[in-house]
Amino acid sequence: MAQELRVGTSFASSVYENSYIVRREASYMRPHHEGQRGFIDLPRLSRLIPSLERRGYQVIGPRVRDGAIVYEPISQLEDLPAGWKDEQEAGHYRLTKGDGDALFGYTVGPQSWKKFLHPPELRLYELQRNENRFEIVNHSQPQKRYAFFGVRACEIAAIRVQDRVFTEDRFRDPHYASRRQAAFIVAVNCTQAAPTCFCASMQTGPRVTGGFDLAVTEVLQNEHHIFVIEAGTAAGQEVQRELDPSEVSPEVDRLADEAVERASVQSRRMDTTGIRELLYESFEHSRWDNVAGRCLSCANCTMVCPTCFCTTVEDVSDVSGDHAERWRKWDSCFTQSFSYIHGGSVRTSVRSRYRQWMTHKLASWIDQFGTSGCVGCGRCITWCPAGIDITEEARAIRANGATGQQNLKENPHGNA
Repeated sequence: MAQELRVGTSFASSVYENSYIVRREASYMRPHHEGQRGFIDLPRLSRLIPSLERRGYQVIGPRVRDGAIVYEPISQLEDLPAGWKDEQEAGHYRLTKGDGDALFGYTVGPQSWKKFLHPPELRLYELQRNENRFEIVNHSQPQKRYAFFGVRACEIAAIRVQDRVFTEDRFRDPHYASRRQAAFIVAVNCTQAAPTCFCASMQTGPRVTGGFDLAVTEVLQNEHHIFVIEAGTAAGQEVQRELDPSEVSPEVDRLADEAVERASVQSRRMDTTGIRELLYESFEHSRWDNVAGRCLSCANCTMVCPTCFCTTVEDVSDVSGDHAERWRKWDSCFTQSFSYIHGGSVRTSVRSRYRQWMTHKLASWIDQFGTSGCVGCGRCITWCPAGIDITEEARAIRANGATGQQNLKENPHGNA
């Protein structure tokens, strides 16, 4: 089983006004440096991936596969989705090839960086029979050092949330911690927002404000295609120097800031004022029945969410009984078996499972970890086959208030 270490929880935090979002820095994160802004062109940007590889990083970045933007290993700038744009709405995603050459002209796809830091499947240990006893098989290998290229502001916020969950609580996950501590982050400021984005109202984007080694803003103006680059750590400054950035003129600085400002204009928003109390007081709200009539309980929202962390543990053995393994795998609170305890599942209805997910994400997560579990990336909206929109569900509960409460009471088994 994974080793569990007791650690302290010393970190700085600043609470956003009228919001429960709390920014937290993991104790092992590299100190943030206010770096000099410079700009580079495409030829100089092409040096970035080789520079990271020379430092021992496997570079992971966005590329097009199976009609979506996915995060996979890349080895050259040509692997990036140049000219591709995404169309997103509730229950809808489509990639289109545009006329432009923007490398980051999309928002976010179905995957998040979670799959590298908190893998979908992880072998915890392996046992092999040796005569009359079992021995632990040692598969220890050097931990891969990942460089994430193209991390958006909301995704950095999500990584911070998982830092809090896995490394700053009473028990520390050594698997997550080793991957996270070795990671190098190249952030990209958003210059457009999808209709499903609501990071601005969650105060997690669209501009990155920390948690990165390098941050890039893509500027396309007339015939110029340049990238404003800023270092956030000493490690980032070292790489930045190799790219030989030019001094940013006031005009280029203005264009970069205006591009990011455009992405803050978003059609969706989440009103987080008092949302914890609102959801706790809406346990019997009729809206839960409304959404349960549409929800397929397919778990798509939890699989694409960059902060959901629920897992199950499976033990497997061979037919001879000489070999056994224990695996940790992603799970979801939307599956009926997830809440199974002796005697049956605690939440058998879709109503109770959707209520559990949304209330945990926006309310009880605050009690557990001091922060909301939602960063406003909009993935759960886009990838829901029924087109359920968490911002609309929160709005509907707030709009109805006490009038939405039913006389129905939770039964003793919690399955209402």
